[in-house]
Amino acid sequence: MDNKPTFPTTKPQTLGILGAGVWGRTLGQLVSQNGHRVEYWSRSGDRSLEEVVTGANILLSAVSMKGVASVLSQVKAIGLGTDTIIVTATKGLDPETTCTAAQLWQRAFSDRPVVVLAGPNLSKEIQQGLPAATVVASNDESAASLVQEVFSSSNFRVYTNPDPLGVELGGTLKNVMAIASGVCDGLQLGTNAKAALLTRGLTEIIRIGTHWGAQMETFYGLSGLGDLLATCNSPLSRNYQVGYQLAQGKTLAEILPDLEGTAEGVNTTQVLIQRAKTLEISVPISYQVHQLLEGQITPKDAVEALMLRDIKPE
Repeated sequence: MDNKPTFPTTKPQTLGILGAGVWGRTLGQLVSQNGHRVEYWSRSGDRSLEEVVTGANILLSAVSMKGVASVLSQVKAIGLGTDTIIVTATKGLDPETTCTAAQLWQRAFSDRPVVVLAGPNLSKEIQQGLPAATVVASNDESAASLVQEVFSSSNFRVYTNPDPLGVELGGTLKNVMAIASGVCDGLQLGTNAKAALLTRGLTEIIRIGTHWGAQMETFYGLSGLGDLLATCNSPLSRNYQVGYQLAQGKTLAEILPDLEGTAEGVNTTQVLIQRAKTLEISVPISYQVHQLLEGQITPKDAVEALMLRDIKPE
């Protein structure tokens, strides 16, 4: 007999959002417009973490990757209700374990459903009411379906997916490629170069993702190719801005303080290179981005290194 709980969709839900930055507020706006209650927690807010956690049917984490482990341990000390669904909207890799945010949440709460939310979702466009789509992925179909219903609207289309790892890695790894894309545009290398970069970037993402156990087809969907196209082509992307401004001659120390939020690709690149070396995965684009972020090469050096690689079949 299947003892997994089913989640009713006939009544308004209470969503507790951890992290009241731009992304957390945007997601909360979508849910509140659908008639659900939203409570926010942030380190600088006036609500206690315990108040927000204990009152939530759905607990959504939108904190930066570096803050996940700390917040998670505090939530674990407080405890979750028996029917609480965890949703993670963080895109990054943990520096200590190289795990994704969802993997950290699932390890800490093995008896709770964890849902990954990711897609081509530029916050400012969503706040303006422009149409967008996203993916909610989980090993628990009923949990994903409830989250789908809570977030869906005429301007925000939500799809479910049974491959949470693939959905999360697509949203995480494209941030590295967005930095490279920003460099490409900042150096005015043209459309041909950009097309080549994104095509090879997707190949690199798939190579990494399938090596970690994700499904290849996931990366051709909204959370993979879709998110890659949006993030690598929009000045609204923080990671794109990092690459673009590096190509303009600014330093990382000058760029990061002026960004509206965290450019997760900076930390993700460092952790990815660490894991790729250990597992012997070929990541040529990510490696050049890493060298650039470390100040070991210039943007032009990075491009030349990629163009001068050995001739081989595609």
